[in-house]
Amino acid sequence: MTIDAARATVTIEEVAAAAGVSRSTVSRVVNGSTAVSPEALESVTRAIAELNYVPNRAARSLASRQTHAIALIVPEDTTRFFGDPFFAAIVSGINARLGRSDYVLNLFIANDDPGDKTTAYVRSGAVDGAIVVSHHTSDLFIDRIAQTVPVVYGGRPVRQRERDYYVDVDNSRGAHDATVYLIERGHKDIATIAGPLTMPAGVDRLEGYREALAAWGMEPGLIEDGDFTADGGADAMRRMLERGPLPDAIFIASDLMARGALTVLAAAGVRVPQDVAIIGFDDSPVATSVSPQLTTMRQPSFAQGERMASILLDLLAGQHPRHVTILETELVVRESV
Repeated sequence: MTIDAARATVTIEEVAAAAGVSRSTVSRVVNGSTAVSPEALESVTRAIAELNYVPNRAARSLASRQTHAIALIVPEDTTRFFGDPFFAAIVSGINARLGRSDYVLNLFIANDDPGDKTTAYVRSGAVDGAIVVSHHTSDLFIDRIAQTVPVVYGGRPVRQRERDYYVDVDNSRGAHDATVYLIERGHKDIATIAGPLTMPAGVDRLEGYREALAAWGMEPGLIEDGDFTADGGADAMRRMLERGPLPDAIFIASDLMARGALTVLAAAGVRVPQDVAIIGFDDSPVATSVSPQLTTMRQPSFAQGERMASILLDLLAGQHPRHVTILETELVVRESV
């Protein structure tokens, strides 16, 4: 039996029986009512997840089905979320747009959602829609959420479908322009520390780097994988130094990884930009907190958050926004090149 067929056979009465509560209690949970005991809420939520029950939202009246809550789902661990300024800018943009609406934001830092807690909560009808940021190829639980409520993605979805809505920056073009800037400064051996290839942003930035070199008739230099963190950038830089010889320029696919790389270079006695030029990606506060300050590609993270929230609000209002929105990056020149 397919999942869709299984859903069609599950009724609200079956959920009530499995949870050991009345039909009206299940209805209150599905409609986001607070007039439910914590014990009943837990029982109903568990039963909904176990039975794979999806409420028929279309059958409810507009007034009864709207919770005026939106879920922001970030499939990362808390260290990554609170340590990367990118997320702060995204959340600020989302919150700014929702502040001009009747909606409130619920934040879920769900690293793989192993217990399906986030999935069950969203599928229970507790939110009207979701925004998903920083997803990976392994985040299969996002597909289950997208089957239940409208979803807008921050970045190109890892399993993109025509019906998906997403707001992204032009990662490939940004990496291309960063690499061309190094070429135009006379650099001949240009390496890169790439982002995780489980994420479209990591893939696209590596592609942009390669395309720029190919367009100028140059071969790619050393390529090391990072994970968009400072520690990942430091580890990649150590591997690059061990492989040698030192390139004369490095495109690093995030400012946080560039910060880690700069720490390793300084410890090794390598001068930036005299011995090696460094260019990052983000133009986060990290770019001006390191020495030398980073030349980097600015991505409009606050605007991306605002745009994602606007698109989701349009969907919830029954409008038909564009499926794909691409924002441009901008070169910011400082001291590291």
